[in-house]
Amino acid sequence: MVESNAQQMNAVFHALGDPTRRQMLSDLSEGERTVSQLAEPFAISLAAASKHIKVLENAGLIRREIRWRTHYCHLDPAPLASAHEWLGVYARFWNERLDVLENLLRRDDAKSSPNSKTGDAQ
Repeated sequence: MVESNAQQMNAVFHALGDPTRRQMLSDLSEGERTVSQLAEPFAISLAAASKHIKVLENAGLIRREIRWRTHYCHLDPAPLASAHEWLGVYARFWNERLDVLENLLRRDDAKSSPNSKTGDAQ
């Protein structure tokens, strides 16, 4: 089970590693698209678009539905939730570090502000 989850996470991050696929996912977040519609904004062939779509499918990020001869793609955001959860650990890590830095900088500013020097108020 853990190995299966790790494999899916690897596939998700691999799929997200390409800007064309990220844009395709963004487009799909607005609703279903055909393969031609997904390929349209890019200077790529339908065959190249299909390869990108296959990577997204293998990662579980999209579903493809065939109606007659037209392939429609739909976003499946569930695998993104797992990736978001995994990244959340690192977000907390950096937020804690930045909070410590902010406190140190505020303390340093308070020490060096003119109002904090003794003798200036007299």
